[in-house]
Amino acid sequence: MEDMTTALLRTLFSYFFLLLMLRVMGKRELGKLSVFDVVISIMLAEMAVLAIEEIEKPAILFYIPMLLIGLLEILMAYISLKSKKVRDVVDGSADLIIENGEIREAAMKRNRLNMDDLMVHLRQKNVKNIADVEFALLEPTGQMSVFLKERKDPVTREDLGLFERDPNGPMSYKGLPIPLILDGRIRAEALNKIGQNELWLKREIRKYGIRDIREVSFCSIDERGIIYLDKKDKPPLQ
Repeated sequence: MEDMTTALLRTLFSYFFLLLMLRVMGKRELGKLSVFDVVISIMLAEMAVLAIEEIEKPAILFYIPMLLIGLLEILMAYISLKSKKVRDVVDGSADLIIENGEIREAAMKRNRLNMDDLMVHLRQKNVKNIADVEFALLEPTGQMSVFLKERKDPVTREDLGLFERDPNGPMSYKGLPIPLILDGRIRAEALNKIGQNELWLKREIRKYGIRDIREVSFCSIDERGIIYLDKKDKPPLQ
């Protein structure tokens, strides 16, 4: 019974202790937590659990380290506020993934992103066509900020759904743009979906001055038959 009472009292104390510490350290939205914030939160939660479970040990052994972590978090937040270098080390910095409508493969590799990950990020921002993107930045929180190209062309009959497509043309579907080439590899199932073959695709990319499929990082086609193509970045000269 005594152990149960001790556990209950430690639970109550841990709850209000953590609540007070988190209020002192400052509020942040869950989706805006940096890696450092996540690590701090996990450490505090783990120590609070140990303080409740290890009732045979003095509670002070757990709460003093928790208090120290809270003070260190406040100190690092103050230093980060004064120094951008420290802020970049602790919280990280935004990385440009798409620049002027072109995918930066080096940034993709640096952040361990593949094309499927990129497309997921864009769809979460309600962007269905990568050709519409001017800039895309991967934030330190792992979220992506997307800036679309400004539309300067007048609205056409096709935009209003009044365009009648040639039934013999390559496109025969409605929906999201279809990736035809990913990381230099042709997606045969995508070509089948639009009723075309590799010969047609190679002929199309030659219009962009590309002879080798392996030079293409990403290529897609939308329901209007418009092709978006991004070449792989050339390696820097040694």
